[in-house]
Amino acid sequence: MRTRRTFALRAIAVLGLAWAISATDSLAQQKQRVSFSIPAENSKYVQQHVIEVGDTPGHEVRVYELRRSFPGNAPVINGVKVKEMIGSGLSDYVDGNGPNSNYTVFVLENGEKFFSRGTTLAQNAGPGKLSTVSVARITGGTGKLLGIQGTVRNTGTANPKANFSEAQYEIEYWIEK
Repeated sequence: MRTRRTFALRAIAVLGLAWAISATDSLAQQKQRVSFSIPAENSKYVQQHVIEVGDTPGHEVRVYELRRSFPGNAPVINGVKVKEMIGSGLSDYVDGNGPNSNYTVFVLENGEKFFSRGTTLAQNAGPGKLSTVSVARITGGTGKLLGIQGTVRNTGTANPKANFSEAQYEIEYWIEK
């Protein structure tokens, strides 16, 4: 049963990635790529609400807010540094394994924002530790980022109970005129 569930979750993640890649390829304009890492000291779960489902041991549903900041070496989008990332999500994990649906607001230093909607696949990486892989679609923006489109990919390690999260990101984007 667990092998089938793991296979299904991986299949969903691969299909999501394939969809995101095909969408970005078919709409290509002047693509920009930005890669960066966010260490644990710049990430903080500011809200978490966990509910034990009760159908099987270790099955939890969690709603959370994760804030990431850039005190130095911030990524640059459309010529402006990213100030903060605010993520909201819902995870459905059994013993640390399962899907996570999430939304992120990227706040730039000039106040402009862009938004993404994504799916994460988490795997138990030891007591309290999660290994994550995510893909998200950029859904829009404000100001000069109004026509922004693209894909956000990341991998990471987390321990939500210990308020620990670190990640490596790659953002590929373009702005429709």
